[in-house]
Amino acid sequence: MTVWLILCAAILLVAYLLGSIPTGYTAARVLKGIDIREHGSGSTGATNVLRTLGKGPGFFVLVIDTLKGILAIALVRWSFNFAASQNLIPADVNPTNWLAWMVAFAGIFAILGHSKSIWLGFTGGKSVATSLGVLLAMSWQVAVSTAAVFGLVLAISRIVSLSSIAGAIAVSLLMLVFGQPLPYLLFAIAAGVYVIMRHRSNIQRLLTGTEPKIGQKIPTTEESVEP
Repeated sequence: MTVWLILCAAILLVAYLLGSIPTGYTAARVLKGIDIREHGSGSTGATNVLRTLGKGPGFFVLVIDTLKGILAIALVRWSFNFAASQNLIPADVNPTNWLAWMVAFAGIFAILGHSKSIWLGFTGGKSVATSLGVLLAMSWQVAVSTAAVFGLVLAISRIVSLSSIAGAIAVSLLMLVFGQPLPYLLFAIAAGVYVIMRHRSNIQRLLTGTEPKIGQKIPTTEESVEP
């Protein structure tokens, strides 16, 4: 059992490190020699990169940050298959139950890594893109439906933060609609609450009517609307 627990802990550590890869920060350093945290909203997420560096870099960061979440979940499933092939799973462990819980925990660790990157002094983005990646690997039906909610709200409001918050609220309901296991539902609740908390400053601006829409720039370095 000790070896098994060490393996599980290692998986979660790698999931966190995957999430911690500072994509937006690195892109800004390489392309413009700047610290993205000192520009726009101060976030390393794709939206701030889009505003600061342009569409190409913004799209690149969005894709990589999403892949971080996908890879974190893929790592769990590969590790469980490897452990099973090597008879590393203890006899008293139910692989199916453990897999669901490990997928949920790895998703949380990847999201924390993105927003609290060890390489950036525990700063980062809002974790929306990485959360989408986790959902895609966890349940593509839930991920696509959540993205649809995000897209619908964005089309109506043209406000990224409001769309992200709407998606964060919808994801838990969608887990129920699609009959996902309890660990996935709890992940959705925890991740949704965390993403909303990361948008506290956005919520304040939404309430005062000062939240920027797509195409509008943020003159300060406070946290804002990036995934």
